[in-house]
Amino acid sequence: MTEENRPVPTAPAQSRPPRADQGERRWRPTATFPDPPETGGPAARLEKFIDAMIETGQTGQIFGEHGIGKTSTFVSYIPARFPGTELVVVPAANLTPDDLLVNAPVRDERSGELALRQLVMRQLVPGRPFVLLIDDSLQAGSTVQSQLMQIACDWSLGEYDLRELGCVGVFLTDNESTAETSARRSDLAILDRMVTLRLSANDTAWRRALAERYPDWDLHEVFRQWASLSPHLRHLFSPRTLQHVLDCARAGFPLAWGLPLLNGTRLALVDQRKDGEPGRDHTSELLDGIAKAVGVSNPSTVSDPVRRILRAAMQNRWAVLLQGPPGCGKTEITKQIAREETGRPPVYFSLPVTNVEDLCVPVPTPEGALDALLTRSLLDPAPKVLVWDEYNRPKDKATFAKLMEVTQEWTLAGRRIPNLRAQVALQNPPYHLGRKMLVSSNNVAQATRFTVSYEVHPDDIPANEWLISTYGETAETVLEWWKNDIDDEGRDWVTKRTLERLIKLHRVDLPLQSGLIYLGEGEFAPVPLTALEARLTGLRKTGLAEIADDLDGWEARLATAAETSTEGTDDTDLVHQVFSNAEVSQLERNLDAVARLLRHLPPKLRATYLVGQTPERQRFWVAALGRMAELATADRP
Repeated sequence: MTEENRPVPTAPAQSRPPRADQGERRWRPTATFPDPPETGGPAARLEKFIDAMIETGQTGQIFGEHGIGKTSTFVSYIPARFPGTELVVVPAANLTPDDLLVNAPVRDERSGELALRQLVMRQLVPGRPFVLLIDDSLQAGSTVQSQLMQIACDWSLGEYDLRELGCVGVFLTDNESTAETSARRSDLAILDRMVTLRLSANDTAWRRALAERYPDWDLHEVFRQWASLSPHLRHLFSPRTLQHVLDCARAGFPLAWGLPLLNGTRLALVDQRKDGEPGRDHTSELLDGIAKAVGVSNPSTVSDPVRRILRAAMQNRWAVLLQGPPGCGKTEITKQIAREETGRPPVYFSLPVTNVEDLCVPVPTPEGALDALLTRSLLDPAPKVLVWDEYNRPKDKATFAKLMEVTQEWTLAGRRIPNLRAQVALQNPPYHLGRKMLVSSNNVAQATRFTVSYEVHPDDIPANEWLISTYGETAETVLEWWKNDIDDEGRDWVTKRTLERLIKLHRVDLPLQSGLIYLGEGEFAPVPLTALEARLTGLRKTGLAEIADDLDGWEARLATAAETSTEGTDDTDLVHQVFSNAEVSQLERNLDAVARLLRHLPPKLRATYLVGQTPERQRFWVAALGRMAELATADRP
């Protein structure tokens, strides 16, 4: 390479950058730490290590468990401690051999002939002093590991001297656990060139970071409870997971939603006995203690959970995971809420047909560098929501590891995605209805990337109103059958997607059995269809519309039931079931009929219509109770 073709650094070569005195770093008082330390406080062990490596010009190798704040410490500490110095984060999991360095044909200015020119990753030519952090360094493949050897050994890459480009520090971070990495660094030629630090959660500044994230909460008791846990529980309940639990507490969600779904199952904070067998489960005790420490409740659930989680994600810039059975409406409700919150459809990727290489590739630039070229949908400056559908069905095994950068750092190949408001990962559970699903497993490091991990139940997603608005009376009849004529196991087999198929088949006069899930060998889902066929042919109907058509008769029955028993009779139970199962649109169409019948129901049944219901249902029942009072007043002599 000629000197004319080499990228010219605008940052001066220097051995170390200017430092800000720790005592001069801007202090932000919080409820946890209200008073500024006299000298900036004792630096975390990792911060001292960063200072020492930059001071001596040595490569730092840092190992520590997932979620203890290794990367975030660099992100906050470098700009505060070394003003004017940029932190260049290179996520190794997404690196391919041609990302760091590549030879490309370039026309030589002097001879006019094409010649090979060595191009380096743009992030390594920032134009000012920089610290290079190679994150998740053991996640890279064997070829990239060899390339990292040159960087670690002498701060060079190919023909480039990183010091000349402005580099003042090189660090490699990862977790040594073989369950969470794809390689082990054992080459003595590399290991002999690095200074190694092994960290625990007490060696990073995560407590200070959480105090600043929740400045109005005094977290001393939370930190005390965490410190009192056994080493095994602290490993499971990492500071990153603690942050997610606190985020759920702030949003009014059950704190358990902040615990990750590990291979489809909610992580339980179960201690380990000396013989390796499971010990006591501390989950409820610990989460209730945290809720009490910050002065919030810890509800078991909330009304309309899926929509509330999605809205919170888009308002707070969260990555969330929704796990639910196929056909329950996860994808459609996510798209709907994204359109409502951002005014546009989400950016959608289905993992079985997506590689990270489909999202970004390195390309040469006229300045003689390699730039990460993002797919067009990610570059739009408008607010966007990223949807990772079929998240645990990746096209290849490496994709799972590579997506850790996107879900944790919100970048691709170190390049930030503009105006990204939220990320939503959608997946099926490993087992459903006793059958194994063809999904991939994950590890704790991958699972803890999500602020909320929620197990979706079919009743959580209000697809019934959509079916009614789309298919009218036929949908109402099919839903009456689904709610009243089959048991819980049958309803599990009949997803909202299946309901739509049954409706469509009836409308074209085809046998309904073809719409059930086919299990092979001539076997369909074990759901009896006789009652549905009877309803559709008009032989048996008892729904809200039918009750409203015979309002005088039903009012007389309920009045008699109220005189017979304070608990009511079978007629009372039937009307109550109809009211409970009806959709809001059906109730609103029959408001006066509902109000007339409502006054004959036992008070304890009326109370159930308000407790734990969605805001839409609560608004209706408040209106219905008000209308009931008006009718009662009008009937008085």
